[in-house]
Formats: sequence, structure tokens, C-alpha cells
Amino acid sequence: MNSSRPWLDPRTAYVHVPFCAHHCGYCDFAVTAGSDHLIDLYLESLAAELATLSEPRPVESVFIGGGTPTHLTANQLEHLLKAITRWLPSTKAEGGRRKAEEDKTEDRSALVFSAFRLPPSAFEFSVEANPDSLTEEKAAVLAAFGVNRVSIGVQSFQPHSLAALDRRHAPEHIGRAVEAVRKHIDTVSFDLIFGAPGSTLAGWQADLEAALAFGPQHISTYGLTYEKGTPLWKQQTRGAVTAVPEDDELAMYEHAMDRLALAGFEHYEISNFAQPGFRCRHNERYWANEAYYGFGVGAARYVSGVRELNVRDTKLYIRKALSGESLAFQREELAPRARAFETMATQLRRTDGIDRVRFREQTGFELDALAPRALSLLRDNDIVSDNGLSVRLTHRGKCVADAAVAELLKES
Repeated sequence: MNSSRPWLDPRTAYVHVPFCAHHCGYCDFAVTAGSDHLIDLYLESLAAELATLSEPRPVESVFIGGGTPTHLTANQLEHLLKAITRWLPSTKAEGGRRKAEEDKTEDRSALVFSAFRLPPSAFEFSVEANPDSLTEEKAAVLAAFGVNRVSIGVQSFQPHSLAALDRRHAPEHIGRAVEAVRKHIDTVSFDLIFGAPGSTLAGWQADLEAALAFGPQHISTYGLTYEKGTPLWKQQTRGAVTAVPEDDELAMYEHAMDRLALAGFEHYEISNFAQPGFRCRHNERYWANEAYYGFGVGAARYVSGVRELNVRDTKLYIRKALSGESLAFQREELAPRARAFETMATQLRRTDGIDRVRFREQTGFELDALAPRALSLLRDNDIVSDNGLSVRLTHRGKCVADAAVAELLKES
């Protein structure tokens, strides 16, 4: 791996676990509910896909998402984590991995555990969890394999908002989950959704206060989107639910920016806030438009400038993985200019913005030569600030980020 070219050579990996107890009405991810009998076979298939790497590929971060990874039993989680740490060791633990591999005993669990116990500064290992499926036993298994960051899908502390989002956990599950995690893992992130049908600014303010009371190191705030084809979208289409007015949703977002800044959080990406030193380094790779591995049903990967997307049907994924067939159903290799515009669009989401020197090194293009009209327009309207070294969204620009990106892409 040439780590000096992270936009071509992955140093991070995503692993997808599609299983859920229930498929929430707003979710359009590759999710499988009511098919727990497939879990063990899926884990075998995932191990087979990981083995296509041919040799272990050291990375700086791993993110296990879903679905609900913690829907798995503790034993199933152990099976999953053994496969992941076998093929995707930390760059900092490579020596420990080799030592574990050289051990000839039949049960190597203790060695594997010790090899991957790393401080957060060395390796970021994240797992998504739902409040009602995360137990202390599962948290202990995660920690034993080096997981040092848990992202909990809280979404809301308001029972009416949870019902509107078709979530099955109750507010009281959240505290139990945090307590279970913190007995073994220090870093906790909360996912929150604003703009659920029937929600108000006062309710959102209460959600943020409730979240802050738990002292998470990271908070992600997402405005609800009605993804085409989802049950929630169908409800909206037939008039059964009404979206929150745009002005109200904007007020919720602005309140999040103000309140979390007051609490000491960095607003380091459009939807993400972190205490100093606790940014999600894994997701920062995505926003930099750098390379990444992806494994599992529906997973995407971006390696050497080629983006591939795995099949989204779990049964089809299992069949193809176990028979050694290609798992990708979509493949794309952008031309250099198109890739440069994509990089521009993703990097503008970050508070750090687009660094001109880094952008030229990564894409081969001068930023100002690609979109001169759009950049001038965005500067003139106080959507971006420009100090000559980098271009960044202003406070106003963060509120209209999608429109700003669309303006840039008009010149592609």
C-alpha cells in the first residue's frame, strides 16, 4: 500500500451487517428483517468475501454498520470480529497480528484479543448499535476485539418522534445502552434525526439536551429525508404524513449548530459534531473522497479510482459469495475531470473545506480553473469564505450546502 496516495490506496474499511429486528419506515439501506436464520450463513459468506483480499490488508480504521450489527448474538459477533481482524488488521497492530498467526494452539482467542487492544489514537474501530439490542455481554465482546467507538442509533428521545420514525426502542433503552458500552468502551457517538413528522423545535431542543446529558464525544444530526420507495415516502405520497416545514427544519439545524458549539463540539462536517480529538476519522476519509474497502451486502468500495457496489439482496449475496462469483453489480471509473468535481463536492461538506494544494495533488486540477464562475458566485453571496489557501462554507453556506454543491457541479 502506498499510504502517500490515500485517494487510490485504501486505509479504511466498511463492513455491512444487514440484519435488523425490524425495518424502519424511513430506511433505504440494504436491510434484512425477519431472517435471522440466515445470519450464520451470511457470516460465512462475508468471511469468504474478505478472503478475496488474498492477504491481510492493514488499515487505520474499520467501521461495522448496518442494519444493526448488535442484533447479532454475542457468539455471532465474535465470529464476525475474528474474520474482520484476521483480514483487516490495524496498521499499528501488524506485528501483533503476525505473532497471533504464528501461534499453533487450537484456541487463539486470547492472542487475537490482545493483538487488537489499541488506544483510540492508534486505530479507530467503530460499530453501529441500536439501544434495545446492545447488552453488556455484547459490549464486552466488541471491546475484546479492539472496538473503541460505538455509534448508537438514538434518533430521538421523544416517544412520538420514535413512533413517527417507526423505531422500536423506547427512551429508557438509551441510558441502559450507554451504561453497557461505557463499562468497556470509552467513546460513544449518538445519531439523532430532526424533522420527523409532527416534531417541533421545542422537541428537538429537548432531544439535544437529553443527548448532551449523557456526555457523548460525538453527535451526528440528520434532517429526515423521504427516500423514494420507503414506507415513509409512500405515507407522505398518499397524504398520511406531512413533512415538517422547511423553515422549521432549518431552525432545528441552526439550533443544533449553536447549542453544540456552546457545549464545546466542533462542527467538522455538515451533519457531524465532535468534541476536540473525537472526529470520526473513518468518515473523514469518505468526505475527503479517498479510497476505502467495502464488504457485505450492498457495500460500496472505492479502490484505485474504481467504485463498485455489491448486490443488495442478502440471499443473492450469500449464493454468489459462497460460489466464488463476483459480488459487484455496479462498477464505475470516473474520468479525471469528473473525479475532480466529485472530490470538490465531498470536500466542501467539511468545515476544513477544500485545500487548494491538497486538491491539486489529489486530482491533478487547479480548483479555480474547474469552477471559476460558481466559486465567484458563492463568494459574492457569502456562501463560502476564501482565504487563498482553502475554500470553506460559511455559517450561511452550511444551511444551503446542497445548493452550493449543485452550483459547483453545474460547471462539470
